[in-house]
Amino acid sequence: MKKAIIVGGGISGLASAYLLREKAKDAGIELEITLVEKESRLGGKIWSIKADGYLCEWGPNGFLDSKPQTLDLCRELQAEALLLRSNDNARKRFIYSEGELHRLPENGPSFLKSRLISWPGKLRLALEPTPFIAKAPAGVDETLAAFGRRRLGDEALRKLIAPMVSGIFAGDPETMSLVSCFPRIAELEREYGGLVMAMVKLAKKKKQEIAAGKTVASAAGPGGVLTSFRDGIQTLTSILGERLGQDMVVIGEEAVRVSRGDSVPYRVRTAARELDADIVVLATPAYASAELLQGVAGSMAATLNEIPYSTMTVVCFGYGQEKIGHDLNGFGYLIPKGEGMNILGTLWDSSIFENRAPAGKVLLRSMMGGACFPEYIKLSDDEVVRLVRDNLKTIMGIKEAPDLVRIFRHEKAIPQYTVGHGKRLDALEEQGKGHPGIYLTGNSYRGIGLNDCVAAANRTADEVVGYLQNR
Repeated sequence: MKKAIIVGGGISGLASAYLLREKAKDAGIELEITLVEKESRLGGKIWSIKADGYLCEWGPNGFLDSKPQTLDLCRELQAEALLLRSNDNARKRFIYSEGELHRLPENGPSFLKSRLISWPGKLRLALEPTPFIAKAPAGVDETLAAFGRRRLGDEALRKLIAPMVSGIFAGDPETMSLVSCFPRIAELEREYGGLVMAMVKLAKKKKQEIAAGKTVASAAGPGGVLTSFRDGIQTLTSILGERLGQDMVVIGEEAVRVSRGDSVPYRVRTAARELDADIVVLATPAYASAELLQGVAGSMAATLNEIPYSTMTVVCFGYGQEKIGHDLNGFGYLIPKGEGMNILGTLWDSSIFENRAPAGKVLLRSMMGGACFPEYIKLSDDEVVRLVRDNLKTIMGIKEAPDLVRIFRHEKAIPQYTVGHGKRLDALEEQGKGHPGIYLTGNSYRGIGLNDCVAAANRTADEVVGYLQNR
């Protein structure tokens, strides 16, 4: 019987273990799988914390239903009935600029009426589909900032693209790679010559497919609907842990080194034992995988250490409804860097999902730090609370102290797909050929979202099964 060791008990490790077990079984492969997690709980950055009737998410708060990966996993786990879609008002998203909240326009007329972008900025945006806009530089790994200035103009970069990048990646558009962060956008420009032209032609194609009776994407659009569970996104990792069972999972035991084995290809050393392995799946952050591989795959370790991470401080405030004078009919807002605020944005969590706050209460979740403000991770709790309260007072007029405060610090929160990320992935693939049986998965490589992690776990499971079948 072959043995597989999976290191990391977050969504990537749990999904990899579960899917590998099922795919190996379907392929008739006898495979003993052990998942090792250093913490005393499973879930990694997925952690739904209940306090005083509030439900605070330590990390991500859901996934988009516009991609099939996580939904398919939920169906396989028979957990689809437990899913909770975000409220319809979550479609309303805002940008704070020049002293007020502006709703992000969803169509042409609302864009023309919006005061978020000035008329000169709108005119610059109107040039996007014209031949006057420079084409993408051939063979250049373009930054998101360079792309935004080139195609949409400086104001759109500052007020639209930069807040989006901070909201998704906690990143800096001046360093992030377009093709690595948003490959579909790069593809649309190459195929259609511009974003507006792509939208027009894709909309026309969609109408033709509907007229022909073909199934097309739902009205939710590319963004999809944010989806979670009534008891928080941790429900998914908890179900996966239960399905794997105690015999497959080792918690509270840190893997410290991967080395060559004597009678087996590899050996994984933990704080308490040595585990033989034919297959090693590292579902850990890039920097942790680098440390594990240092003694057996030094070149891979060096490349993994080149992937940077941003910091993040998540701040949950709970209030009585009577303390909030501002309309909370929406998803929340993001803040451009130049506005002089100390937070990246605030989500109105109790407006997005049911059951996030007790009756008559409100839960707000603010984010601080990111690649543009890495020093904020060092602030004391008192400083964090003061700055967030100051920002909420300025933006939403909230003067009262919160009833609930929870602060979650992530020193290495989100991998940054900076310029050169694609070359790093190519290098890892080439270097990995010298170490068959070692696999890397997780959000450090080809997508940071929950859907991306599940998709990567699926690919890893398929690759492992294919490798074992050909041995």
